[in-house]
Amino acid sequence: MTKGNDPLSLFDSHCHLNFSVFDKDRLQVLSQAEKAAVSHICIPATQQVEWPSLIESELLSQVSPVSIVTALGLHPWFISEHHPEHLNVLDKLLQQRPAGVVAIGETGLDFFDRNMTPQTKAKQLELFTGQVELACLHQMPLIIHGRKSHDDILKVLRRCKPERAGIIHGFSGSEQQAGEYLKLGFKLGFGGGITYPRARKTRHLAATLPIDSIVLETDAPDMPLNGYQGQRNEPGRVKLVAECLAKLRGISLPEVAEATSHNCRTLFRI
Repeated sequence: MTKGNDPLSLFDSHCHLNFSVFDKDRLQVLSQAEKAAVSHICIPATQQVEWPSLIESELLSQVSPVSIVTALGLHPWFISEHHPEHLNVLDKLLQQRPAGVVAIGETGLDFFDRNMTPQTKAKQLELFTGQVELACLHQMPLIIHGRKSHDDILKVLRRCKPERAGIIHGFSGSEQQAGEYLKLGFKLGFGGGITYPRARKTRHLAATLPIDSIVLETDAPDMPLNGYQGQRNEPGRVKLVAECLAKLRGISLPEVAEATSHNCRTLFRI
């Protein structure tokens, strides 16, 4: 339940609120999110350099009107910044069970660049596999980024079988791929993409997949909603995503909020 009179309680499962674009008005952004019925936000790391500040983000939670949890991981976009020893650092950090760290991520594979070298692809696979293995070892869910790589991600997940599963962030794959992720226990994250009428495939999946397999996200400051192109995305706009999902599914906004927030709380053990 959020503060005030709004009965809704929304969970933004993926928001990079630690990025510098929010440095000047982070608390104001959080205040606006609270007014939009956001009760929880998960901030996933993208690089090792972010981990120390995210581990200490509970300090921010003390002054934030929204509850904040975090994830620690190595995003494939920043592959040149990652080193194999970062997996050892992550392992040691997770052994300490830092307060507020609820998942491993943002990790994954991104093979969108047609000019990617075999060496870069191999490094992505090595680091992603290592993070999945740590998820198995520490019994934690994963937050996974995938682009032009879902079949490769599924191969790793089927081989490692992470018991706590996790979230496939910003899902825009096929219905068959969605079904394979669901078989493995994963939730699918839907955000601003479903607000675009042209995204027929993704909107169809959001409308028809079991509600217990769906979580909401903004990916702020990225992944702008329809009508907000060119603007910094913000966690408060997860309410607009929820409203869009409610319309697509033909159910009420409170039903969407309750189901998707429950899915996040269960997954993250909050």
